[in-house]
Parts: sequence; C-alpha cells; structure tokens
Amino acid sequence: MTSDRPQEPSTHAERARPRRGRQAEAARNDTAILEAARATLLRDPEASMAAVAQAAGVGVGGLYRRYAGRDELLQQVCGDGLRRFVELAEQSLADDGDAWSSFETFLRRVVEADVHALTVRLAGTFRSTGELRDLAARSGGLVDALVRRAQAAGRLRPDVEAADVPMLLEQLTAVRVEDPERTAALRRRYLGLHLDALRAPGPSVLDATAPTGAELGERWARSH
Repeated sequence: MTSDRPQEPSTHAERARPRRGRQAEAARNDTAILEAARATLLRDPEASMAAVAQAAGVGVGGLYRRYAGRDELLQQVCGDGLRRFVELAEQSLADDGDAWSSFETFLRRVVEADVHALTVRLAGTFRSTGELRDLAARSGGLVDALVRRAQAAGRLRPDVEAADVPMLLEQLTAVRVEDPERTAALRRRYLGLHLDALRAPGPSVLDATAPTGAELGERWARSH
C-alpha cells in the first residue's frame, strides 16, 4: 500500500534546490534594495525607509527584515562605496607604470563610478562603525601613497596634499543635472580642468592649506 504523503527528495542536491531558489531571490531583493537606496538617498538624504522600500518594490516589513533600521542600511550603502573606492585606489597603486597616469586614472575611475557622491550626501546623517572608520583610514592611506608617488616623479605639483583629493571629488559630485549622461560628461569636463591645475609645475601657489583631519571628520560627526 502506497502513501499519499509527498515523497522526500532523494538526494542532497534535490533537497537544496528550493533553498537555493529562496537564497537567489533574497540576493535579488537585496540588490534591488541597495540600488533603490542609492538612487533615493542621492535625491533626498532624509528619505525614509518606506520611500526606499517603495522604490525597491518590496514591502517595508521585508526591508526591516534585512536591515534593522535606517542606520544599518546607510552603513551598508556607504560601506559599499568605500570598499569600491579602496579597490580603485589599490588597482592604481598596483600599476607600476607612469605615476601621473595612475593618479589620473584613479580620479577618472572614482568620478565615473560615482562612489563619492553618496558618502558626501550622507555624511553625518547616520552612526558610523569601526569597519567604516577602518575603510576611511585605508582609503586615506592609499590616496596619500598615490599623491606622494606622483609628486616623487615630478608630475604632481608639490603643494598638493592627500587631503585635497576628497575635497576635489566633492566639488565634482556637486555637478549634477537631470540627465545622468550629461552629468557624467560635465564631471569629466571639470575633472579635466582640475587635472590641468594639478599637473606639475603648478601655475600658482594655492591660497590656503589643505583641510585638516578634524575638518574632514567634522562632516561625519553626529550630534546626539
């Protein structure tokens, strides 16, 4: 006599298929959430979790199951940006060719990837973490190495400091129009002007010193 009960999968692979499907769906949802968060928060840094969920096409409950709160979501989004920034800097440092070319390529790739815009927009709006602070320190060290190498080669003006780079990138991320392709083109235009000013020998003496670490950090400080 046979049982009407559904048969259990006979192999481990068969048992794993439904779980892999759920995991794949969860991964797709998480990608959609992060992409929606980036786009939504670039438009409005104060956007609510509900606005992010709506943009991602998921329920608010589903969003909160993945991220316990707004701080956690923003930590993930900014962490992704910092990790990409570090990756691009490491790639440029690994290039042992022309030092100026490596420095220029790094800046162009960062601007193209638009990884700096969101961190600037969200600075000081959420609680940081030890990991984010470590990533920020790592990124600063890599930029310093790129700057010093270009200066040692006599290709980057000597009065430029690593702390000038995030300020330069912040100026470029302020360039934004409705058309994303036009935004990218305008940023490339103004980056070209910046690069001309950075090449050695410098055309003039800069009017002020580079920002201090405290000045850079105060934008991330969050009052309680």
